[in-house]
Amino acid sequence: MPPVVTMHAAKSQLSRLVEAVENGAEREIILARGGKPVARLVPLEVAPQGQRLGLLEGRYSAPSFEAFARDDADIAALFTGSKP
Repeated sequence: MPPVVTMHAAKSQLSRLVEAVENGAEREIILARGGKPVARLVPLEVAPQGQRLGLLEGRYSAPSFEAFARDDADIAALFTGSKP
């Protein structure tokens, strides 16, 4: 069970609480107001640098310019209300 901290204590100890979740001493800290849990303090999960780039590399190919531009007239007609 994660520790429960009152709002008053959280205000006065915010740096210590953030440090605790940041360095892994606590996985999360519950903030309570009037004895009721109202929020969770958890560390951000940041992907390692470059982790997301290239995630789908090789799964899709870019269309040729001709294929990409093929529907331009139809799309323009939808915006202008004219017929292609």
